[in-house]
Amino acid sequence: MNDIIHPQTTIGHVHLIVSNLERSLRFYTEIIGFRLLKQNPYEAVLTADGVTPLVVIEEKADAVPKPPRTTGLYHFAILVPDRKSLAQSLLHLLESGYPLQGASDHLFSEAVYLADPDGNGIEIYADRPMEKWEKTANGEYKAVTEPLDVNNLLAQAGTEAWSGLPMHTRIGHIHLHVAHIEEAYAFYVQGLGFEPTTRMGTHALFVSAGGYHHHIGLNTWAGVGAPKPPANAVGLRVFSIVLPNEAEREKAVERLQHIGASVRRSENSILTSDPFGNEIELIIQYI
Repeated sequence: MNDIIHPQTTIGHVHLIVSNLERSLRFYTEIIGFRLLKQNPYEAVLTADGVTPLVVIEEKADAVPKPPRTTGLYHFAILVPDRKSLAQSLLHLLESGYPLQGASDHLFSEAVYLADPDGNGIEIYADRPMEKWEKTANGEYKAVTEPLDVNNLLAQAGTEAWSGLPMHTRIGHIHLHVAHIEEAYAFYVQGLGFEPTTRMGTHALFVSAGGYHHHIGLNTWAGVGAPKPPANAVGLRVFSIVLPNEAEREKAVERLQHIGASVRRSENSILTSDPFGNEIELIIQYI
């Protein structure tokens, strides 16, 4: 059995529970810059290129705020194609007056942080060229959180009017609160087959496919042993992992079953869940 997930594996989309669809739709289109792909009375599918679903927002009538010290979404990360695109997004956010939560330089990327109206965390970021990513003596990526040079970044924005997210935008990674790093390692590394890229003591683990800095971040910052949120809490309903073909998806299923993880199949879908209640859909990228 191949123990490593295919190097072309990526994150597909995130599906969020929100308390007010109309309010969230305005935020994700007017503030973040997604385009509406399709909508029904309770759900909207958002895209950057007019074809690929990246974010699904679903209204739950009985939705409650996510308790702060629970597992689930820390943030999902929108990867824009270049530094100029990040500068244009940041400039638009500043001009809109929407509150930001932070702006950081991580060496391998530059990032801006905020939350949607329900408190769902969002990162918008651009990668530096891979040849500039630094590694530590043990071969892991050097990850820091330094203040972003905002003025230097904004100088790249140009004079064009903001027109939303560029078409090559995608979901770059997802970062989750978990209860135990050891259990997270067992599921995401030994089960799904991602490779560890950075560890922060015993409280955070970052994993990826194909040498990326991270596709999934895992932390215990909500507390070791944190409980799952209520079933009707706003937050992450499911996110998808995109594998290149059916054979690679079945290898992932085999690894998950080998560690005793649940795998649920329907006609067009394979779902699993990590030990902390985070739902994951395994999908195939058809070319």
